[in-house]
Amino acid sequence: MNFLEAIWKRLEECADRPVVQEARPEEFDRVTGGELLALIQSAHEFLRRAGVKPGDRVALLAPNGIRWTTADLAIIAEGAIALPLYPRQAATELAVILKDADPVLLIAADQALATPISPDAGRARVVLYDEIFATPAPGAQASEGTTIEPPRPLGASDPVTLIYTSGTSGVPKGVPLTVANVDHMLSCTNGRLDELMRAGKHKGVDARTGAEGEETENVFQYLPCCFAGSWILLLTALGRDAVLTFSTDLQRLSEEMSDVEPDYFLNVPILLERMRTGIEKKIEERGGIARRLFVAGRDAYFRGQIGKSEPLDGLRLRLANLTVFSTIRKRLGPRLKALICGSAPLAVDTQLFFAMLGIPVLQVYGLTETTAICTLDDPARVVAGRVGPAIPGIEMKLGDDNEILVRGPNVFPGYWNRPEETARVLRDGWFHTGDQGEVDAHGNWRIIGRVKNLLILSSGHNVPPEPLEEMLLHAIPGAQQAMVIGNDRPSLAVIITGEVKPEDVQAALDRMNSLLPHYERIRAFHVRPEPFTIDSGLITGMGKLRRDAIQSALRDEIDRLYATQAAVPDRKSAGA
Repeated sequence: MNFLEAIWKRLEECADRPVVQEARPEEFDRVTGGELLALIQSAHEFLRRAGVKPGDRVALLAPNGIRWTTADLAIIAEGAIALPLYPRQAATELAVILKDADPVLLIAADQALATPISPDAGRARVVLYDEIFATPAPGAQASEGTTIEPPRPLGASDPVTLIYTSGTSGVPKGVPLTVANVDHMLSCTNGRLDELMRAGKHKGVDARTGAEGEETENVFQYLPCCFAGSWILLLTALGRDAVLTFSTDLQRLSEEMSDVEPDYFLNVPILLERMRTGIEKKIEERGGIARRLFVAGRDAYFRGQIGKSEPLDGLRLRLANLTVFSTIRKRLGPRLKALICGSAPLAVDTQLFFAMLGIPVLQVYGLTETTAICTLDDPARVVAGRVGPAIPGIEMKLGDDNEILVRGPNVFPGYWNRPEETARVLRDGWFHTGDQGEVDAHGNWRIIGRVKNLLILSSGHNVPPEPLEEMLLHAIPGAQQAMVIGNDRPSLAVIITGEVKPEDVQAALDRMNSLLPHYERIRAFHVRPEPFTIDSGLITGMGKLRRDAIQSALRDEIDRLYATQAAVPDRKSAGA
C-alpha cells in the first residue's frame, strides 16, 4: 500500500470525524474524512473532463486550505504531477517556472491570483476554485450512492509532485519527488511522531454533534504547503489519527494557536525568534515579582547549561517553573508537546529558551531534493544546536569542504529538464547538498552554512558567514536580518536591517570581534531600516537571503562601505 492508498483508507475510516479544518475568527470551517473524499471525487471528475492525463503537470496557485488539500490529492490520484506554486512569489518568477514545467492546467484560488500570471500560463488552461468546486461545496456530504474512486495505481518510481527550489541564486529548479521518496519519508516522520506522542493524545470532537469522540492529535499548519517540508507534514497528518488545522490569517497566529491547542507544529527559526522576543518583552513590561522570578530562573537555567550554576540556582529555577514558566507554557499551548523547526539553523539560545519553558524544539534538516528531510531530532535525546541524527534508511557523510553528502531512498531522481545540474549534484550514488556540516560522536549533525556562501577574502582566508550572522542577530536589539559580505575583499563587513542604533551595532561588533580570529572580524557595517522582503525579491518564501540579489541592489552602499573602511584603523569597525 503506497502513501496515497493509505490516506484514502484513513479518510474512509474517519468518514464521520473531522480531519482538516481552517481557522476562522467565528467558527472553523472543517471537513470529515468522508466529506474530503467527496470533494476529491468532485475535483477528480473535473480533471478528467479537462482532459488531464497521467504524467501531465497541473499547477496549483492558492493559499493553504481544504481546497488546496483536495486539489493536490485529486491531481496525484489521477496520476498527474502536482505543481504547487507559492502565491506570494513574483509573477515574473512564476512565469519562469510555468515555462519550464509546461503544465496543461493551472488551478488558481481566485481571479486576483490568476490575473497576473494568466498571460504566462502557456498552453495551460487557467481555472478557478469556484469552477472546480461548484458542487459540492467544502463541508458538503457526499450524496447517497456517490462512488468514491480509489487512486490510480502508481509505481514506486512515478513522480507525484514537482516542487521548485526557492532559488536563492535566482534560478529555481524543478524537483520531482516519487512515490518511493514519499513512502519512505512518511514512514520516518510517523516513527518520530509516534515517539513524540507517547505521552498520550486527547479526545477529538464529533463534527456534527460536538460530542467528545475518538482520541486524536492536533496539528497546526501556517507554513505554505507548496514547500516540501510543509507538504510532507500535511501528508503525514492525513495518514494519522490527527486533525490538521490551517492558519488563515498570520496576523491572528497567536489567537489561532490558542483555539487549536496543537500537539505540535512546523516552524521556521524567524517565528521562534519572534516568539521568544515577544515573551521577554511582555515579561519586561509587566515588571514586578513576575519579572524578577523570570529573570532569576532564566539566568539560573543558562548558567547551568554552561556548568556555572550558583548555590541557589536550583531553588530559583523551581520557583520560576512553578510560577512564570508554567504560565507561559500554558499560554503557548496547554497540550504542546514540541515545536518542530526547519529551513535554517536555529540559534542555540532560542532552542534552550523554549527547553527552559518545558517545550522541546525538534530540529529538522533537509532539502527539497531529499524529500524535505535528512535528519530529525530524537524527542528523547535533543542536543541543542544540532539537527539530530540521519533518518532511518539513509546515509550521510562529509565530502570536500565539509559538504554534506546524502544517499538513500529519500533522494530525488534528478532535476526537471536539467541533466547538467543533475550530473553536478548526483555523483557516484551520493547527492551533494551544497551544505557544510559536522557530525558528533553520537551521529548528531550540525549545519554550518552553504558551500556557495563561503566568503573567500583577498587574503585567502575562508569564512562561512552564517555563524557570524546568527551571533549578530542575537547581539543587536531590533535587528531583523544580517548579511555578512567580503568575497574578494580584504576584510568582512555586514549589512543589518531593522530599526537599530548604530552605536548598538558598534558595541556588538566590538564584543564579538574581541573573541574572533583577525580574519573573521567584521570591520564595517551598513544599517538599512527597511527589511529585505519577498516582494522585493531579496528573500525567498522561506525567509532565506538572496545574497546575489542583495549585493546587486546595494552595490553603491557596499562600495562606499569599503571606501570608508579603508580609512579606519584595522581593529575598528566603521558605521555607514
